[in-house]
Amino acid sequence: MLTLRYNYFEIIIPQSLYFNILSELCRNSKTKFYQVKPNQKPFIIGITGGSASGKTMFLNQLLKSFLQDEICLISQDNYYRNRKDQEVDAHGYINFDDPKSLDLHQYALDVQTIHAGKSFQKLEYTFNNPNIVPTMMTFEPKPIIVVEGLFVLYYKEIADSLDLKIFIDAKCKLRLDRRIKRDGQERGYGEVEEVIYRWNNHVEPAFQKYVKPYRKHSDIVIPNNVHFEKGLEVLVGYLRSKI
Repeated sequence: MLTLRYNYFEIIIPQSLYFNILSELCRNSKTKFYQVKPNQKPFIIGITGGSASGKTMFLNQLLKSFLQDEICLISQDNYYRNRKDQEVDAHGYINFDDPKSLDLHQYALDVQTIHAGKSFQKLEYTFNNPNIVPTMMTFEPKPIIVVEGLFVLYYKEIADSLDLKIFIDAKCKLRLDRRIKRDGQERGYGEVEEVIYRWNNHVEPAFQKYVKPYRKHSDIVIPNNVHFEKGLEVLVGYLRSKI
């Protein structure tokens, strides 16, 4: 692995990608994208990282860097099993950070479907927020497919479909602070005590077991303790060179 220093920003990348990315940054490519042509396979990237590492914000900025017909996001969050089918722990809490809480097999099948140039539909998952009405979403093949979630590198059937693996990295204390703020505002967990309980008993143990070990298998590691803009710029430039 090599460290690419770009405008005072550092990301960790394998030697095999180093010169390709550096060349693209220097060339500042303005390549235009088009819809997937017959027999053309989409370029699939997987983005993972610890809970509250900043994956969602990074993804939002990545999507804004391309036109709607150039990129498609398939999020792991929409593959949680029905709450009534979930197991609870000794305190009555569902462990959403256990791979068993998700239908990862269906997730892998849908990734394979879109990789084959076919569309599919999936009902949006709304966590514990009663103010959100779930919608039926349609996913269509695009030149770039983004597969995002905690377990996209852990689950082999998904990891094997990826052309590029990205790990968003952030310090534990920072992730916890972000998680407390996020869960209260977006996911309906009103008590800080519940968030901290989940963190200590579900989130961090899952990170150590299912997420962190796969950091070393990532193609690019993007630190997000302060900001990720330069890392995003590097990734966008590389994607434009690949399509």
